Amino acid sequence: MKYRRLGRTNFKVSEVGMGTWQIADDPEWGKGQNEKKSFRNLQHFIDLGGNNIDTAWVYGWREDRPNEHLSEELIGRFLKKTKQRDKIILITKIPPLDQNWPAHKGATMSSIFPKKHILQCIEDSLRGLQTDTIDLMLFHVWRDEFNEEDEWKKLCLKLTKEGKVKFWGLSPNYYEPSGCLRALESGIISVVQCIFNIFHQKPITELFSTVKKLDVGIMACAPLDEGGLTGKITLDTKFENEDFRTQYFVGKRLIELVKRTDKLKELLGDEARTLPELALRFILSFGEISTVIPGMRNIKNIDANMALSDGRKLTPTLIKKLQKYTWERNFYPWVV
Repeated sequence: MKYRRLGRTNFKVSEVGMGTWQIADDPEWGKGQNEKKSFRNLQHFIDLGGNNIDTAWVYGWREDRPNEHLSEELIGRFLKKTKQRDKIILITKIPPLDQNWPAHKGATMSSIFPKKHILQCIEDSLRGLQTDTIDLMLFHVWRDEFNEEDEWKKLCLKLTKEGKVKFWGLSPNYYEPSGCLRALESGIISVVQCIFNIFHQKPITELFSTVKKLDVGIMACAPLDEGGLTGKITLDTKFENEDFRTQYFVGKRLIELVKRTDKLKELLGDEARTLPELALRFILSFGEISTVIPGMRNIKNIDANMALSDGRKLTPTLIKKLQKYTWERNFYPWVV
């Protein structure tokens, strides 16, 4: 496993981190695993050198069980049982109060992330993760207008001084990587977690130069396009009724996905033998990326993904070819 510096946090993070929405038994991502298998997968990830685990207050949360945060709680039980908290960089996120993704135009920081909400979510996460401090706390949505308000900045500094949160980050509205540039200038934000993959390459032109100048780390999420870049989704693929991918991969979009992944498979060869390998190596070929966080829910995928942290980047020729495969879409097809 290779490690990279996570911007000015100075954390040395494994190039491949572990996304944990999939282990939360959240119906929006299909049925989760039992605890025994999830513990096994987390341990295997650590055994292979992984050291950053990404979760969120909302992973596994439901309106009919509002006090449960299944992903955070499972990770907390695992770390307590195995006594490995000191090995892990824990990353979690505060959801918007209105539970709307994306943050809509006209929303304000004080309405989406009011002080009381921030404090409550932090206490929930500390309790669920069974820890005294969160290494990196992210705002789970963002519009750059939020930076115009100052109360959140003072609160972040206060919570850091109290030791509850070491560093702060944000996740801009998906497919809008430039929607956080003013916040990065504030100096409060040390990390951006954004979508970056073969289909969505806007961060290259809209974000990379700024994070490099300001020494901000980037965590690449949705590296496999919510499963689209696994190459396993076909025209006959069916998802569980509550799985958000029933709306994400639907109709003409599904047809287009299959067409595009079939074309990408023509590039497979010595540099990448599978579509997931091509997708992850593409991301790790950029030095601006600190870590990539695919969701991993079985040993086979953990082995395959972790093995890609070997220092080998794609050739400039192949990267240039892949830049022609961008497919910019609305990440939220259910939002008009």
